Amino acid sequence: MTIRDIINDKKQWQAHMDRVNVLPQDYQTVYREIKKYVFNAGPVDSAEGMRLLFGIVDLFEEGSALGKGVLEVTGNDVAAFCDDLMKDSKTFADVYDE
Repeated sequence: MTIRDIINDKKQWQAHMDRVNVLPQDYQTVYREIKKYVFNAGPVDSAEGMRLLFGIVDLFEEGSALGKGVLEVTGNDVAAFCDDLMKDSKTFADVYDE
């Protein structure tokens, strides 16, 4: 990975977080909890984890635009929502189990 790649990744992450920061407060709160969950228990492949988080923001933007509450989008069990999104990914838990 070159310096240019690192800079581009950082710019991409900042643009992503700018999108998060304009979501309604309840969406931001749930996103931050999901982000912690994904960083701690999510996919081993960091690029896959980033794609997952970027997709969640897309989903949250759609839900917000439709006037839905965040739990209408994720369901009441946010951890189960995350686990379902990561079911086809090799996670840190899988590595520990091995």
